[in-house]
Amino acid sequence: MSTVTSADGTTIGFDAYGQGRPLIIIDGATAHRAVNPTNAQVGELLSDEFRTYAYDRRGRGESTDTAPYAIQREIEDIAALIEDAGQPAILFGWSSGCLLALDAAAAGLPIAGLVLFEPPVVVDDVRPPLPSDYVEQLDAFVAEGRRDKAAELFMTAAVGMPAEAVAGMKQSPYWAPLEEIAHTIAYDGRIMGTTMSGNPLPTDRWAGVKVPVLVLYGDQTWPALSAGAQAVGAALPTATVRAIPGADHSAEAATLAPVLREFADLT
Repeated sequence: MSTVTSADGTTIGFDAYGQGRPLIIIDGATAHRAVNPTNAQVGELLSDEFRTYAYDRRGRGESTDTAPYAIQREIEDIAALIEDAGQPAILFGWSSGCLLALDAAAAGLPIAGLVLFEPPVVVDDVRPPLPSDYVEQLDAFVAEGRRDKAAELFMTAAVGMPAEAVAGMKQSPYWAPLEEIAHTIAYDGRIMGTTMSGNPLPTDRWAGVKVPVLVLYGDQTWPALSAGAQAVGAALPTATVRAIPGADHSAEAATLAPVLREFADLT
């Protein structure tokens, strides 16, 4: 593992694979290197041509955290990784990591292009919107030491799992690592803002994004997310939208690597 130090002193842990054009992979809510091996697999497949960064977002895995949280701090974390790379990077975001990647580009970081896999955007009534007090509920549960309730709220309100399915999940090995980083779920809630409200996307939030953008969605994903990908593509003048055959809200490294290579060749 390597580390960089963010502007506020937070240590960001990462693994880097290969040499060449920098590619920084930004996980979505709850994911980090210990539970998501796909980023490392992508890095290995692209190691002949890219230096791929798989990192733990602050508060997760082997990265530290510094209160109070602000989205700007996560943008600074990405800036520290780009500085380590020494040249403009392509950012690949998973789910809410897509929105963080867009925010980083809008903030003017040296970014060559963005690849966004299923941004969490709900612009219609095909599924219930997030509760308007979603972040406040998450913060309250964490403050009360009830991380299990924060994780439950994420799985039911954000992911859309039935309560009985979550009850079963609590008996699996997946649950303890989820509770461990449950305090960071509210971070992603802040990053999402109103994007899962069922209303149109804000027109000004990413107006500063001028780099090429590729928005991806799985052709087997939930209808809300495919519609959301189309909405993000329509909101960004430099964006192209593409379906990934056989994928849902995840995709295999062997499927993603050639798509990323092709995109990089065009930027």
